[in-house]
Amino acid sequence: MILQIFQVDAFTSERFGGNPAAVVPLESWLPDRTMRDIAAENNLSETAFFVKEGDRYRIRWFTPEVEVDLCGHATLASSHVIFNELKLEDAFIPFHSERSGHLGVERHGDRLVMDFPAYPMTEIEHSDEIARAVGIVPAKMWESQGNMVFLRAENEEEVRGLSPDLRAVLQLPYDEVIVTAPGDDCDFASRMFAPRIGIDEDPVTGAIHCSLIPYWAEELGKNKLHARQVSKRGGELFCELNGDRVKIGGNAVTYLKGEIYV
Repeated sequence: MILQIFQVDAFTSERFGGNPAAVVPLESWLPDRTMRDIAAENNLSETAFFVKEGDRYRIRWFTPEVEVDLCGHATLASSHVIFNELKLEDAFIPFHSERSGHLGVERHGDRLVMDFPAYPMTEIEHSDEIARAVGIVPAKMWESQGNMVFLRAENEEEVRGLSPDLRAVLQLPYDEVIVTAPGDDCDFASRMFAPRIGIDEDPVTGAIHCSLIPYWAEELGKNKLHARQVSKRGGELFCELNGDRVKIGGNAVTYLKGEIYV
């Protein structure tokens, strides 16, 4: 079997920035084991697979180790492929995920805007174990959907300077560990670490903004926000809180296209 594959840099306008995702369009679903093997072979933080069903696209996402409930940058990458490589003329793509429900992506010029659910965060007691693993003393800690824990740092410089003990992070009972703070030239900044699911650090993570956007919207008193994920590759996100949904916008560029043999 020969399949198309695309690699797209998401949440950036320039190649070699943002977060690279692999995208594999399918006519019908492959066995789960095969999709996991493809994702492991790609060795990127996420590989997205989608199948067109009527007027919508059913989508799934895999890290090199596991299937995940929701992935922002690989959804952005998938919509970039559908619009620009598969030449969809409509301005809106309805996606559906068995794990996270109805999603959508709308094209606004060069920018793609995702419509995702908003997830509330619940504050938790300070944990010395988490603080030591990450390497900061956070002002607050929260939990959110998707087995995530969030830490509030003092400023963007502290977030940029983090060098967490990834072996210790691996032992924490959370799949994803996120640190966030007010931004220098944006509203808020973040980084995300997830060695438990095969990602030491994710360059740019759309899904964590389902929780970050509601928090920072309330904290800053505005619904439209500009965010940066300040990893080594870096990326920027244009965000909006819209009731119980969030809008997450970004750019994307194709890095490669080819064939894989299964």
